[in-house]
Amino acid sequence: MIGYLSGKVKFLNSEECILDVGGVGYKVFTDAFTRQNLQVDAAAEFFVHTAVREDAINLYGFKNRDTLEFFELLLTVSGLGTKSALSVVSKISPAEFFAAVSAQDSATLTKLPGIGKKSAQRILLELKDKVKSVSQNLSPADDFKSAQIPSNAFDEAEDALSALGYTAAEISAVFKRAPKNFSTEQLIKFALKELNRFV
Repeated sequence: MIGYLSGKVKFLNSEECILDVGGVGYKVFTDAFTRQNLQVDAAAEFFVHTAVREDAINLYGFKNRDTLEFFELLLTVSGLGTKSALSVVSKISPAEFFAAVSAQDSATLTKLPGIGKKSAQRILLELKDKVKSVSQNLSPADDFKSAQIPSNAFDEAEDALSALGYTAAEISAVFKRAPKNFSTEQLIKFALKELNRFV
C-alpha cells in the first residue's frame, strides 16, 4: 500500500492531480484544503490513503496526517464511501468536525455535502467515542481555519457563480487566488473580475 508520495505536480484540476514521482505519474484525488496549495510544475507531497477495489486502485492524497486520519475515520462510518468522505474533508476541518460530533451537533453535519439526516445520525452514533482519542492527537497548530475561506462565504459565493454559468473547476481555480478573509460579496466581485466580468 502507498502511504506517502513526493514529487512534482504535472496536471491539476478541481478533483485530482497527476504527481510525477521519478518519471512515474500517479493520479491522486485531493481535498480542497490540500489542493489550494498545489501548482503545476511545483513540488508537492501527500500522505496517502490507498483504496483497493475489484476494478481500481485509487489514491487519495492529503497535506498532513491529521487530514488523512480524518478521512480514514470517516470511512469507518457505515455507508460512507470515499467520494462522500472527500467532500466532507473539503468543507470542514478535523477540529470543527470533531467538535460537532462531541457536541452531538447534527445541524452542522447536515450542512456538509452528501450528509443527510440519517447519515448525520450514523456519524454521531458511530464516531462519538472514536473522535475523543483522535482529536487528542491533532497537531497543536491546526492551520485549516486560517488557510481556508470561511465555509459559508465560500458556499454562498460558489452558488452565485454557478448560477451565472461558471463551472466548478473555474470557481475553484479563482478561489485559490482569493484573499482568505473575504466576505461572500467580496469573493463574488473578486471572482468576476478574475473571470473578466467586472461589477
